[in-house]
Amino acid sequence: QVQLVESGGGLVQAGGSLRLSCAASGRTFSSYAMGWFRQAPGKEREFVARISSTGSITYADSVKGRFTISRDNAKHTVYLQMDSLKPEDTAVYYCAQQGSSGHAYHPTGYNYWGQGTQVTVSS
Repeated sequence: QVQLVESGGGLVQAGGSLRLSCAASGRTFSSYAMGWFRQAPGKEREFVARISSTGSITYADSVKGRFTISRDNAKHTVYLQMDSLKPEDTAVYYCAQQGSSGHAYHPTGYNYWGQGTQVTVSS
């Protein structure tokens, strides 16, 4: 069993920054890709960023150049640094651990999820 706990959300003005953290416990953290997704009210959950077990990184076009994903395997933690935030970034942000053969950029490819953390960007 894997437990994921996010932290770091909050309210910030447009142009500001937040850093989200996701602490993992359970099966070997370093062996699995980790992803961040977000879900705004009335919308489907969407891919934000992914970091593979070897450190390969992919971003959604909407956050490229503004968000940075990283991981610390020694601490079993994945981070999402969010800069130049926009009101349209407002959503609940979730971290997730990808399954062994799951789709890399769709929620169905991820087996374990955190509880989510709210990010609100005011204009």
